[in-house]
Amino acid sequence: MKAAFCGLGIAVLVAGCGAMSPTSTPERKPEQRVNLSGYSASFKQGYSDGCESAGSRGQRRDEGRFKTEADYMMGWNDGFSVCQRKR
Repeated sequence: MKAAFCGLGIAVLVAGCGAMSPTSTPERKPEQRVNLSGYSASFKQGYSDGCESAGSRGQRRDEGRFKTEADYMMGWNDGFSVCQRKR
């Protein structure tokens, strides 16, 4: 009985080692998404535009909404600063 458990343990160890490939590359984690549930549509759009602006040379911002809608402005500023830190 003891020999059977020992043999089973060795088989599991060998199978585990065989599954690992020395040439495999580590998997990349998908980009983390931000939970914006509970925020207004204006905030979400501003966040999206701000985040997109952080990763590009041009600025994507609706100037009219930025000046008149507080939610859009706060969303844009938050998105820009969070995404700028990630890059």
